[in-house]
Amino acid sequence: MSFSEMPHRPRSLEWAIALSLAVHGMVLFALRPATPVATPSAPRLEASLGKREAAAPVDIPVLPGPAPAASPRPRIRPKVLTAQKRPGLPALRSAPRWSAAEKAEMDRFLGELSGEARDRPGLARRSLAMAEELGRHQASQEDGEAVTLERLPDSPPVDPFSLEMYLDSLVKKLNRSAGFVRNDPRSKGVQTAAVRIRLNPNGSLAGFQVLDAGDQRDEIAFIRAVVERAVPFSPFPPDLRQSARTLSMFICILPAGAGGGGFGFTRNPGGRGC
Repeated sequence: MSFSEMPHRPRSLEWAIALSLAVHGMVLFALRPATPVATPSAPRLEASLGKREAAAPVDIPVLPGPAPAASPRPRIRPKVLTAQKRPGLPALRSAPRWSAAEKAEMDRFLGELSGEARDRPGLARRSLAMAEELGRHQASQEDGEAVTLERLPDSPPVDPFSLEMYLDSLVKKLNRSAGFVRNDPRSKGVQTAAVRIRLNPNGSLAGFQVLDAGDQRDEIAFIRAVVERAVPFSPFPPDLRQSARTLSMFICILPAGAGGGGFGFTRNPGGRGC
């Protein structure tokens, strides 16, 4: 059979096969994995372990522990006085029985005692009044000591050194006060005079008494003004306060010819009055 006699194949089949191959090639090319791009490697890190320095010791403050609880004090029981009966002592005797005559005699004796007590109800008060009057009498002696104390009944004696120190303080304060009171020396008389000042335990003025005026009226007025300016004085020392109710001090006013020409107050060396 000749070539011309071969059956004629349609060309559409060839075109379909070619198109299918082309599509498959495109799909395979699209699904091909992309070539990885080489990235620069990270630099290599090297580290070496060195010897660690020892840290300085840190002082940790020691907190004080709680205070130990105080142990409770043992309860002290009050002592009870007990009377122990000695062995061998006889039993207490029974109360004696009094006869009628003895009872009457005892009642009469007690009645006499009570009658004497009723006759003298204020014996203790009179004794106390006499003691106080004796103290006042001793304090009112004008020609006695330059300083006298009105003593309290049954009081302890006064320390002489304490009294001397207190008198020195009185004289110093009188001299300080005299500098603020005006006085004319020409008005001084020629006779001796005496005054007495009495002080309370708190240093206040209890009294100012003129014992002998003479012709020293102006000088007495000056001394009164000085004393009134100086009060209150210092309170009595403790021992003097316990023993004396008042303190009396005598002040002598001497004329110029008898050693009184000076100014101010001085203590009499003899310790006696005017």
